Amino acid sequence: MTMTDPASLPRPSREEAEDAIRTLLRWAGEDPSREGLLDTPGRVVRSYEEFFEGYGVDPTAILSRTFAEVDDYDEIVLLRDIRFESHCEHHMVPIIGVAHVAYLPNKRVVGISKLARVVEAYARRLQIQERLTAQIANTINDVLQPHGVAVILEAGHQCMTTRGVHRPGVSMVTSRMLGVFRTNSDTRRELMAMLNRPSVADSHM
Repeated sequence: MTMTDPASLPRPSREEAEDAIRTLLRWAGEDPSREGLLDTPGRVVRSYEEFFEGYGVDPTAILSRTFAEVDDYDEIVLLRDIRFESHCEHHMVPIIGVAHVAYLPNKRVVGISKLARVVEAYARRLQIQERLTAQIANTINDVLQPHGVAVILEAGHQCMTTRGVHRPGVSMVTSRMLGVFRTNSDTRRELMAMLNRPSVADSHM
């Protein structure tokens, strides 16, 4: 089956997008012309621009600037509890969770804010959590070429909590381990120990 590049498809105009929202409102049993809903189509389209802005971001470019002056630092770099908001591609409802991103540098490091921006670039697209986890890890691995990359995501899916089986409080955990995090059990245990330590950020709240 040949996959179509989304970027090659003609993009509807804002007016067409707003008309689509009015159609959905009518389908739900509402009157889009009533006062409280007059501005709803415009608001929804603007919110979609924010929810899905990741389609306009190149995650590879985010990681393009690295730093070599690290005094031979060769231990784990871990950024944990990165809050992310995504949307399930099956029902278009929110996926909200946290990401833990680690890598073992190979002579070069990247600014820590860039790791969070890579998470956001992929999260702000229609997603499934498994693919989101792999995309983050694979991009960091391909661009930085470190000794290893580890990405762990824990999230709640509103497609499960607000519809269907209606199971609030359930979270899904996914992980992607590459390089030494996959092959070296000692390195993996060190990462798990770091993740289980109390957060300095929490202690200052």
